[in-house]
Amino acid sequence: MFFNSFHFAIFLPIVFILYWFVGHKSKINQNYILILASYYFYSCWDWRFLFLLVFSTLLDYSCALKIEKSQSDSSRKFWLWLCVFVNVGFLGIFKYYNFFAESFSALLGSFGLHSSPLLLEVILPVGISFYTFHGLSYIIDIYYGRIKSEKNFVDYSLFVCYFPLLVAGPIERATHLLPQLKRRRKFNFAKAKEGIYQIVWGLVKKVVIADSCANYANAIFDHYTSMNSLSLLLGAVYFAFQIYGDFSGYSDIALGTSKLFGIDLLKNFNYPYFSRDIAEFWRKWHISLTTWFRDYLYIPLGGSKGSKWLKVRNTFIIFLVSGFWHGASWTFIAWGLINALYFIPLLLLNRNRRNLDDFTLGFHLESLRTIFNILLTFAITCLAWIFFRAKTITDAFHYIKRLFENRNFTEQYFSIERYNYELISLVLVFTFVEWNNRTKIEPISGKYSWLKLSLCLAAILALGVFSDYKEFIYFQF
Repeated sequence: MFFNSFHFAIFLPIVFILYWFVGHKSKINQNYILILASYYFYSCWDWRFLFLLVFSTLLDYSCALKIEKSQSDSSRKFWLWLCVFVNVGFLGIFKYYNFFAESFSALLGSFGLHSSPLLLEVILPVGISFYTFHGLSYIIDIYYGRIKSEKNFVDYSLFVCYFPLLVAGPIERATHLLPQLKRRRKFNFAKAKEGIYQIVWGLVKKVVIADSCANYANAIFDHYTSMNSLSLLLGAVYFAFQIYGDFSGYSDIALGTSKLFGIDLLKNFNYPYFSRDIAEFWRKWHISLTTWFRDYLYIPLGGSKGSKWLKVRNTFIIFLVSGFWHGASWTFIAWGLINALYFIPLLLLNRNRRNLDDFTLGFHLESLRTIFNILLTFAITCLAWIFFRAKTITDAFHYIKRLFENRNFTEQYFSIERYNYELISLVLVFTFVEWNNRTKIEPISGKYSWLKLSLCLAAILALGVFSDYKEFIYFQF
């Protein structure tokens, strides 16, 4: 069930009515309704993987109780590592086994040794990377005594399976979400209204921006060998807006949907394409994942303490793991490596924490420098996105080589021609709206909100016919 589907448009009002008109009298009723809705939501993808979600929930819940009751450090470590091993093991089998088997076979082939690896004919359970990380953060926090284990299994189950964030985040923390689930929620009209606005803006990002850009990005990347430099440049830019509109749009819909039930989720994007350097970009892109790796991997490795070599080592580890988290492919690992190479100079020069302030533009030299830094950061981000989007690393290098060597900047005709110049104008208007509303939760609220809402709905209806209900990119991760 996609957020941008007719199915979800029916599902959400039904859950909303049951939640506020049937389950409003007690917290337990509200939680039961959300759990049943979440399991139904997940089963719409593939009901056979419900057992994996339930098993992961039972495992983390039980191990947390064991850790808290253990009297010895060895016992605590045993339950921690049992939980981590099983969770990561399931993730490895479903997501990474075939990758390692094929890569090892290719390595043997380079030495003249031929093998036929045993591959698993299984599909990747949707959302497994996200709900696995929910559970891991919870169990690690229990081990280090940051929080107490949750005794109420219903509350903990909802923490894991809550449908707005189940399949593509944000990756929630127990310290933030569980306290909200342990109390009865009261209907707040202002918050519900804000949620509706955020859902609509998320749909604009997905249906109007991401899916429109996808038409051209796919055509260009799939036929890059016949494209000139202008088309290849546009392809990289279109994909940058596609993945941003797609993923931040999903996050907006998730946050807005959750507000309808009186529950706040973590903010996942903060206008990352207006960043002045790559460090600022990673503080604003997929925030819940970035902070997860910071807290549960980077800091335990030593973080920014110690020698410059350790700082560089930890930075490479964090970006490579982040790339690998996105998918079992060398292209994602290369994407992570490239971002590490972008980040290292800032780290070595102690500039990685430089752009922490909000900024405005004016008619002075500093504004020109800021604009230049934003454009430069966006350009190198687009360059890295080529590896993320390409089917193979070879394709990515050939794409970039042709981009710089062709030097033909004339317009090309595309067989999927719908609205080429109009799409460029649409992206520019979207960028202006994003820039103008950086201090808001979403651009629809505020003055003339009903007019802006009407324009957004008109755009969704007008361009939605071209979206073909494309699935969200991050569902595959």
